[in-house]
Formats: sequence, C-alpha cells, structure tokens
Amino acid sequence: QVQLVESGGGLVQAGGSLRLSCAASGRTFSSYVMGWFRQAPGKEREFVAASTWSGESTKYAGSVKGRFTISRDNAKNTVYLQMNSLKPEDTAVYYCAADTSYFGSYYYEYDYWGQGTQVTVSS
Repeated sequence: QVQLVESGGGLVQAGGSLRLSCAASGRTFSSYVMGWFRQAPGKEREFVAASTWSGESTKYAGSVKGRFTISRDNAKNTVYLQMNSLKPEDTAVYYCAADTSYFGSYYYEYDYWGQGTQVTVSS
C-alpha cells in the first residue's frame, strides 16, 4: 500500500501563491493516478486536479484551471500542487490521494489519502 503525507499549507493573501507537496512512501506503481481534493467547512470534498504518475495526462476542476498546476518528481515519489492567483474561495483543507484503477474526478474513486493540509486565503 501507499502512505501519503501533505505539506506546504498556510496563510496567504488573495492573489498570492503557494505550493503543496505530497510525499508518497511504500511501494508505488507507475499505474497510480494522483489527485488533489479540497474540503471547506460544510462542503463536500471537491476535486481539484489529477495526474497520471508519469504525467502524460492531467485534468483540473474548472474553478482552478489556469491557476493551479499539478506536477511530479518521480525520483522523490512526490506530487506537487502549485497554486497561483489564490482567492478566498480557495480556502480549504487540501488532500492528496492515490487511485490504482481510474483517472477519476470523484473522491470515492481514490484508494489512499493523506491527512490534509490547511490553506487559508485572506482578503
């Protein structure tokens, strides 16, 4: 199995940038899909971005397209989420996730989850 640990969250002002990291441990497989989700208080867990492990395919939620970028460092077994032009509505706990089967956009399609990291965008 895979263990995931997020880091890099914090407090930033609107318009600022932040990069989240997700370090994977345990045996990993090239077929794993990596995703980022977020959850704000009172809201359902929301898809943000996903990438195949090799990075040949990526997809983004419409609300973050053009502002967020998902990327990987395969040698470090780490996935990143670069967040630019942050807005207050981006405030949430951000989770990384891994799926062994599908290039999914739904939280229930993912098999492994990190503990989450808080991102707060002030205005």
